[in-house]
Amino acid sequence: MGWGKNRSEEAARRVMEAAAAPVARLGYDQVLSILYLLPAESVLSFAAACRAFHAWASSDALWEALCRRDWGARAAAALAERRRRGVPWRRIYAEVALLGALSARRIPVKGASPRPRASHSLNLVAGWLVLFGGGCEGGRHLDDTWVAYVGNGAGNRSSNVFSWQQLETGTPSGRFGHSCSLVGDSIVLFGGINDQGQRLNDTWIGQIICQESHRMRISWRLLEVGPHAPPPRGAHAACCVDDKFIVIHGGIGLSGSRLGDTWLLDLSNGLRSGSWHQIGDTEPLPLSRSGHTLTWIGGSRMVLFGGRGSEFDVLNDVWLLDISERYPKWKELKYDLSSVLGEMPFPRVGHSATLVFGGKILVYGGEDSQRRRKDDFWILDLPALLQFESGSKKMTKRMWKKLRIDGQCPNYRSFHGACVDTSGCCVYIFGGMADGLVHPAEAWGMRFDGQLYQVELVLHL
Repeated sequence: MGWGKNRSEEAARRVMEAAAAPVARLGYDQVLSILYLLPAESVLSFAAACRAFHAWASSDALWEALCRRDWGARAAAALAERRRRGVPWRRIYAEVALLGALSARRIPVKGASPRPRASHSLNLVAGWLVLFGGGCEGGRHLDDTWVAYVGNGAGNRSSNVFSWQQLETGTPSGRFGHSCSLVGDSIVLFGGINDQGQRLNDTWIGQIICQESHRMRISWRLLEVGPHAPPPRGAHAACCVDDKFIVIHGGIGLSGSRLGDTWLLDLSNGLRSGSWHQIGDTEPLPLSRSGHTLTWIGGSRMVLFGGRGSEFDVLNDVWLLDISERYPKWKELKYDLSSVLGEMPFPRVGHSATLVFGGKILVYGGEDSQRRRKDDFWILDLPALLQFESGSKKMTKRMWKKLRIDGQCPNYRSFHGACVDTSGCCVYIFGGMADGLVHPAEAWGMRFDGQLYQVELVLHL
């Protein structure tokens, strides 16, 4: 994700070496190798120094390399397919960095479709949307699994109408408020709340088995995790780190109280078995909460945002968790609210937070302390966030940005499902609670939504 301390130290060393000799003696490849180690803002500053520097720093090969470095090879390759002939990579980098709009559409569905629900899971696995569980009208907690083939491209448009297929699985048991994290072409499910209000702490592996003619099935099995496991919970936050670990935080525990603990599931045994360990228990710590999000941002770090606290207050604080050290640590990103006034989302719970193309977390929807639901989309810019985390204040105003929505904007909702395609350019959104003024665990006075939406980044390439 961008560049780190080691890369900046290496860049500084090489710049000092270069300074010892006239710039004219440096070869083109030497200059590019130095510029590649710098953040994009520093490359632009270098380009502004003089005409010769501008020519070096405007190299298409350099900016293509920066795109691949900062966004990943797979995402850059997907964008290259959409790139019009002759559009320079420097312009593409600027388009993504200055992203200001999304395009949304409601996807028509042919045939049977999942019943409206909330607090379910939605993942995109091997080109298939996989929907499991959730709560629905009447207070029932569902155990059904539905899948729809959407392909692996950015906003696959081969068909304007999608078809859902219901899978006959019978397991895991019905629940809502669980988490499903993607590990390769498998899903790791943890916890949730069942029909009797019982909190669960079982861990399941759902292996995706693709068959011919756009058909698939899921093989579920309980994962052997040994004697230690997190206490039972639902409405927790979870994410997968580099296909090696699952990290969960918080949620609603056995007594109905909100939790503030953090657990790591080590999957180094290749999904044959796993082991849970409690981590990140050194102060400072995030407040206990539920209905928040935890989003992996690359490397060993993840971002926690929002949720409902132990006193039912709704939060909008931002925390970084780094699990690279022997003792993983939380760090709150505190900033002067006056410096970001008007460019920061209000507190919310039951929102989604998805890592999308260009090093950005897309936050959508949720509800406030009065259970008023939202339909806004926000970008949390990770390069700006990480510069702020390292001590620089100049990027604070770029951390948050509210996006314009073109097309059919999904309506006000909370506790929906959201997932991103492999390119990072397209997000799918399904279900959630569309209105009502009661808690999602209650079974009256609210409307569950059953629509599927496709939301894409608007890039003029």
